[in-house]
Amino acid sequence: MSKFPPKPGPVSAKPLSLLLDDVFAEAYAKQGFAARELVTRWAQIAGPDIAAHAEPLKMQWPRPVEGQPQEPATLVLRVEGPMALEIQHSADVILERVNRFFGWNAVGKLAFRQAPLSRARRPKRPGPPDAGSMAMVAESLGQIEDEELKTALARLGAAIKRN
Repeated sequence: MSKFPPKPGPVSAKPLSLLLDDVFAEAYAKQGFAARELVTRWAQIAGPDIAAHAEPLKMQWPRPVEGQPQEPATLVLRVEGPMALEIQHSADVILERVNRFFGWNAVGKLAFRQAPLSRARRPKRPGPPDAGSMAMVAESLGQIEDEELKTALARLGAAIKRN
């Protein structure tokens, strides 16, 4: 009999992206996206200037006609209001980049929907606390010999009180 507990078996943890792949695939398929990479990698595909003001909303595929080759899809982009005209002027560049990403002529034209983008804007980070509130917190700290530590604690305390 061994006095050591048995070794644990291999870890079978899987990345969350693999577990949710089927869930997301179905949601993207309902919007006409054969691959979700067009949405998730939009900034790399379209470029940062275009991606800052436009995002893919859905792809509309025309109904296939028997005996005819498949017609290219229409990519519907959500575009922020004032940038719609600018993005429209970049339509040829966007089409070229999207089709280069797919590796074939998947998208034949673009359609635009003027609306705010769905991504959440990052809130501005607050600046450092003012010197007056830091001084008030520093007074309440009592005696701390290390001056750098006292300053850091005063800054932290003032920031907490501010929020």
